[in-house]
Amino acid sequence: MSKEYNKYLQEHRANVAAAYYWIKENTPELLIDDDYERQITAAHDKSKSDADEYDAYDNYFYGPDQSYDAKVAFNNAWLNHIHKNKHHWQYWILRNDDSTEDVLDMSYKYIIEMICDWWSFCFKENKLDGIFTWYNTNKTNIKLSDVTRIGVEYILKRINEKLGEKSDKK
Repeated sequence: MSKEYNKYLQEHRANVAAAYYWIKENTPELLIDDDYERQITAAHDKSKSDADEYDAYDNYFYGPDQSYDAKVAFNNAWLNHIHKNKHHWQYWILRNDDSTEDVLDMSYKYIIEMICDWWSFCFKENKLDGIFTWYNTNKTNIKLSDVTRIGVEYILKRINEKLGEKSDKK
C-alpha cells in the first residue's frame, strides 16, 4: 500500500462527491430520484480498494516498476474495474461473438455518476468549466447510445447554464 495511492483515492472520491453535491444544490431537477447520494458519495469506485485492482493501480501509477508485467496487471485491473462499475461508459458496450458491438443505453443514475466522475478532476483543479472542454475533446472517443448521449449533453448543458448564471452574479 502506498500513501500516494490512498491519498489519490480519498481525494478522487471527495471530488466526485463535491461534483454530486454541486449538482444537488444547483440543479436539483437533474436528480430524478433519491438513489444517487449513497452510490456516488459512499460507494463510488469501491472496487479500487479490492485486491484485484488495488495493487495493480498502485504499482502502475505510484510504484517504481513500469515493466511490461506492471502494464498487463494494470490493464487487467482496469478491465475488472469497468466491468464492476456501471458509471463507466465502457461497461455498456456489448461485444458480440461476430465482432460487432452494441452500445446499450446507460441507466440515468449512472450517467449522473459518470459525469460526477469526469467532473471530479475539474474540482481538483478548481476549474469547474473544464468539463466542457474535456468532453468536447473526448466525446468522439466515448461510445454512447444516442439516448445516453442526449442525456449526457443535456446534463452538461444545464450545468454550464448554471455555472454561467453563478458567474454572472459575481
